[in-house]
Amino acid sequence: MANTHRITSESKVDLIFHLKWKSGAAIHTDGYQARQVNIWRDLLPPVLLEALMNKGAGDRLQVPLKDGEIVAAFTPQSLLDVQSAQFNRRFRPGTVTEPRLGRFYPKGMLEGITGIFRSNVQPFRCVGVGNGRLTVDFNHPLAGKELDLAVVIGKVKPTGVERGGTSNDWMETLTSGAGMQARWQGQPTDYFSDDTFRRDDDQPDAEFYQKPRYVHHIDDTAREMVRNTYGRFLTDGMQVLDLMSSWQSHIPTHLHLDRLVGLGLNADELQRNSQLNEFLVHDLNAESTLPFDANMFDAVINTASVEYLVDPLVVFKEVHRILRPDGFFIVTFSNRWFPTKAIKIWQELHEFERMGLVLEYFLRAGGFDDLQTYSIRGLPRPRHDQYFPQLSFSDPVYAVWGRKK
Repeated sequence: MANTHRITSESKVDLIFHLKWKSGAAIHTDGYQARQVNIWRDLLPPVLLEALMNKGAGDRLQVPLKDGEIVAAFTPQSLLDVQSAQFNRRFRPGTVTEPRLGRFYPKGMLEGITGIFRSNVQPFRCVGVGNGRLTVDFNHPLAGKELDLAVVIGKVKPTGVERGGTSNDWMETLTSGAGMQARWQGQPTDYFSDDTFRRDDDQPDAEFYQKPRYVHHIDDTAREMVRNTYGRFLTDGMQVLDLMSSWQSHIPTHLHLDRLVGLGLNADELQRNSQLNEFLVHDLNAESTLPFDANMFDAVINTASVEYLVDPLVVFKEVHRILRPDGFFIVTFSNRWFPTKAIKIWQELHEFERMGLVLEYFLRAGGFDDLQTYSIRGLPRPRHDQYFPQLSFSDPVYAVWGRKK
């Protein structure tokens, strides 16, 4: 029987949020699936609560938000000038951290500031460095930005009268991390000053990947989100390069590409990939030049591998070279990787900052327009997954893409 319940103050509702906003360089969309939202008890902005009333499953809403409605409004008073010595460079055991322009750090790294304690993990942004001083921004990274909230309503069910229990602040959950992927006031973020591309395992990648690994690095739901993302750009008849490919390409199965080329490190894995028309074994960290002619591909995809590139700017420039005009480069990743092979900075960054790093690759490589970032979190992990029920949420999916000018 179809779910015909309408939303009242005594409903529980599944909602999918997509928060859309712009920075100087890109358009951003951050998604979250909120399950079992208690309309009476949980925290939602009044404008959203009003819009939800009497709606049903399948309805869609578009809710413009005013500054300060879901994150605190921007205030100049939250920009602080502190001494450089107040930044605890040895906050993380065994490492020395230097403050870098545009980067985020936990507030607990700052000393001698009223109300800030070492245990405070809320992020702040370093927005000025020089002359023994730092300027730190305590504003939320979305503060002052125009925000638009799209909502899709899922299952609706009545709860009966409730007069107790705990509440969830769903806007705080949705905006946790959001905004960290954008530059601060258009200034390039300094991701590159601290041995960024060093890796714990310096052995040649060809040796590390010599043995095939027929494993999934993200769960079924996350893989479907990756396929959906690629499906936004790929159409029948295209010629596509799967960069850093393996035994699966995460291309929607209904597509009929004219050509899908896999470039990866393990011949056995590539041979097993039934979606590929052809493949090449090629180590990008040994030779960043791509073995293809200019203007050859309609699109290039890269799945859960960008964190292993030690010379990404050259690779991104090469991707631009081999793309046809208006061709897209789409990069997707999650929060799982081989720790010894990921570059040093990847492991230091907040998950949303990693989108900022990849976006910086696009910007510094040059030649790309229509830059966008996308994130989706909160989806349920499949019950058959090996990590269920220890992990109830699907692996998050992050994406960054751009179009060749």
